[in-house]
Amino acid sequence: MRLKSYVMGKWVEGSGDFTNLYNPVNGKKIAEISSKGIDLKATLEYARSKVSPKLRELTFHQRGRMLKALAQYLMSRKDEFYPLSFQTGATKVDSWVDIEGGISTLFTYASKGRREIPDGKVWVEGNMEMLSTEGTFVGQHIYVPLQGAAVHINAFNFPIWGMLEKFAPTFIAGMPAVVKPAPVSSHVAEKMVRAIVESKILPEGSLQLILGDPYDLLDHLSNQDVVTFTGSAETGQKLKSHPNIIRNSVRFNLEADSLNCSILGLDVTPKMKEFDLFVKEVVNEMTTKAGQKCTAIRRIIVPAKLMKNVTEAIKERLAKIKIGDPADRETRMGSLGGKRYLELVKERIEVLKQSMEVAYEGNAELPGAGNSSFINPVLLKCPEPFKNSAPHEIEAFGPVSTIMPYKNIDEAVRIANLGQGSLVASVFTTDDEFAKEIVLGSGSYHGRIMIVNRHCAKESTGHGSPLPHMTHGGPGRAGGGEELGGIRGLAKYMQRVALQGHPTTLTNITNTYLKGAEYKLDRIHPFQKYFEELEIGETLISPRRTVTDADVVNFAGVSGDFFYAHMDDLAAKESIFEQRVAHGYFVLSAAAGLFVHPAKGPVLANYGLENLRFIKPVYIGDTIQAKLTCKRKTYKEKREPDDIPNGVVEWYVEVINQYDEIVAVYTILTLVQRKFDN
Repeated sequence: MRLKSYVMGKWVEGSGDFTNLYNPVNGKKIAEISSKGIDLKATLEYARSKVSPKLRELTFHQRGRMLKALAQYLMSRKDEFYPLSFQTGATKVDSWVDIEGGISTLFTYASKGRREIPDGKVWVEGNMEMLSTEGTFVGQHIYVPLQGAAVHINAFNFPIWGMLEKFAPTFIAGMPAVVKPAPVSSHVAEKMVRAIVESKILPEGSLQLILGDPYDLLDHLSNQDVVTFTGSAETGQKLKSHPNIIRNSVRFNLEADSLNCSILGLDVTPKMKEFDLFVKEVVNEMTTKAGQKCTAIRRIIVPAKLMKNVTEAIKERLAKIKIGDPADRETRMGSLGGKRYLELVKERIEVLKQSMEVAYEGNAELPGAGNSSFINPVLLKCPEPFKNSAPHEIEAFGPVSTIMPYKNIDEAVRIANLGQGSLVASVFTTDDEFAKEIVLGSGSYHGRIMIVNRHCAKESTGHGSPLPHMTHGGPGRAGGGEELGGIRGLAKYMQRVALQGHPTTLTNITNTYLKGAEYKLDRIHPFQKYFEELEIGETLISPRRTVTDADVVNFAGVSGDFFYAHMDDLAAKESIFEQRVAHGYFVLSAAAGLFVHPAKGPVLANYGLENLRFIKPVYIGDTIQAKLTCKRKTYKEKREPDDIPNGVVEWYVEVINQYDEIVAVYTILTLVQRKFDN
C-alpha cells in the first residue's frame, strides 16, 4: 500500500524512490512512502498565502472552539488508531499515551485558548507601561500571529502525540502547520491526518502532511516561518545550521534526546515507600516505549550505601517484564521501532559495556523471528561516575540505563549536571531541604524537575510524561528549546510587538481599555445593558459618599475586623497612618454600593476580583467616588443547552477621594447575559 501526502488541499502520491515501512514486531512490510515530485515550495506558499489569512481572520476563541470540536471528533474515533500503533512496536499503554494523550493535548489548548486569552485577534501581554509624565504616551506589548507556516519535523516514537502537541498551540496562535513525521511510524500519523481532514472542522490547509524525505523544504523558508524539530541532537544541530535558516533568521525550536536522571534521596531507606516508588519509576521508564523516549531515565543516581539494594530491586522488577507482541494484553514491553534502531542501540550498549559492568541483561529468549526488533532491557553499573564519562555522553536509545552512586548532596548535583542539560530530572525524597538543594544546584541544567514522595505519588503523572500545562524542553544537550508550557507555548508562533502611542489609540487596537484612554458615558447604567450592548471604554462615574465614624464601627462589627488602625485612636496616632482609617474592604464595599444598579438586569453574578491595590488610606471624613470602566469582554460558551447565554465582562475600577487621588484600584469580573443565543 502506498501512503499519500496531503498538500494544497489534496492527497498526493510521490512519484518514485519509495521507502518501505516494516512492522518491527514481525518484520512484515506495512506500506511505502515517497515525497518525490511534490512541490514543497508551493506547499509552503499555499500555507502562507491561502491558509494563514483565513486563520488570522478568526479570533482566539473561534480557533479554540474548532480545536475542541476536533478533539471530540478524534476521541470518538480513537479505537481506529490502536491497531496501527501496535505495528510500531508500542504496547496498549504506550499507544494510549500517544493516541489519547495527543488528543487530550488538543482539549487542553482549546480550553486555555478560550479561558486565558480574550476573544480577539491580538494577545495583550502584561500591563501598560507609562512612557510619559502625564500619561498621553504609553506602551503596551502584544502578540500577533506570524504570517508564515510552522514546519513540524517529528520523531518516530510518538507519531500522534508528537504531531498534536505541536499542532495545538500552532493552530490556537493562528498559524498553519506543515507536518513531516519520521518514516517508520508515518502510517500512524497519516491515519490521524486523514481523520482530521475528514472531520472538515478546521479551515482547509490548516494542517498539511509530507510523507518521505524533506528534500529542499528548508531552502524555501522565510522569516515568517517556524521550524520545530524533535529527535537526535546531531540531526537537530544539522538542521538548525541550515544556511537558509541562518540567513532568514527562521525561528527554530530544538527538542533533543537527553541523558535524563532520577535521584534517590539520602533520607530514603529500603523499607520506605519512596524506595519502592523510585524503583518502580526507573523500571517503568526503562520499559515504556521500550525505552525509546526522549524523557526516559538514562542515569540512576543513588546513595552509595544503597547501590546494592537498588540494583537488586530493579533487577527483580525487570525480570518480571513480559516482552512480546504489543497486541497481547499481557505484554509489558514491545519492540524497538525497527531494525535500524535495534542495531544502533546494540552498538551503543557495546560501547558502554567497555567501561562498565552489566548488572542485568535479561535471560529470556526474545520473541519473534529474525526480522523482528525486540531487545532485552539492560542495566549497567558505573561505580565511579566522576572518572567515567561514558554514561554522561553516550545514549543508547532503548531500554538501557546506568546506575551510579553518590556520597553527599553536592555529588548528587554534580553527577546530575554531568549530563550537560536534559529534559527532565526526578527526585524521590521525603526531605524537602534535600529537594530544594537539588533544584538550586541542578535547575539550570534541566527543563523540568519532578519531586515525588508518598503524598503526591498516587496522582503523579510520571517522570517521562510531558504535560501541555508545563514546559517541555531543556538546555544544552536537550536542545535549548521549549514546547508546550501552557499558553506561553503560543509565543513561538507569534511576534511580540511593542506598541507605543496614546492610550485611546492602543485601546482601539487591542480592544482592551488602557488607563488614560477616552471613556464613553451613557444615560443607561452599564449594569442594565446586555453583553453585546456594552462597549470597551464605557464608563460610569458614581455619586460620592463621605465616610463616617459609624461606617467604620459598624463594618468592624459586621466583619469582626477590630484591627487597631481602625478602632484605637491612640494606637493609630502612633502608627504610619497617624489617625484612624477605614477598612480597605469597607472602601471596596462602599464603592460597590456606589456603582451597582439595584434593579434586576442582565448582570447575572459577580465573577471575581483581581489586581486589587490600596493606594492611599481613607480617613474618617474623607469622601470617596468610584469610576467603573468596561475593560474587556469575553464570550462564554454554554455548558448545557438550558444555560443562560452569557459572557465575562472585566471592569476597571478606580476609587478616588475628595482630592482626586486614587485610593484603590482593581478589576472586577461580572457574568453578563447575552442578548442573543449564538
